[in-house]
Amino acid sequence: MADPVNRESLLSFPCKFPVKVMGLNSDNFEHDIVMIARRHIPDLGEGTIKSRPSRNGRYLSVTVTFTATSREQLDNLYLAINAHPGVKMVL
Repeated sequence: MADPVNRESLLSFPCKFPVKVMGLNSDNFEHDIVMIARRHIPDLGEGTIKSRPSRNGRYLSVTVTFTATSREQLDNLYLAINAHPGVKMVL
C-alpha cells in the first residue's frame, strides 16, 4: 500500500475532480447518488452531473464533476457512495 503522505501529494487542492458511479438502473439511483454527493459537496450545481444508461439499460453511470477541496472530502464521498446498495463500482 502506498505511503499516505505520498498519496496526498498526488493531488493539489482545490482541483476539478470527476467521480463516476456505476450501478443498477432504477428509478431512484441517480437521485440517490446526487443526494449523497450534495451531503459532501454543498455547492454542487446541476450542470456538473451527467448520466448514461448501459447499452441494454440495466446499468446507469452517473458522473459528478466538482471542485474537490481536500483529500478528506474525497475519502468521505467515496465511502458514502460505496455504502449505497445499488452501487457496483466507483471510479
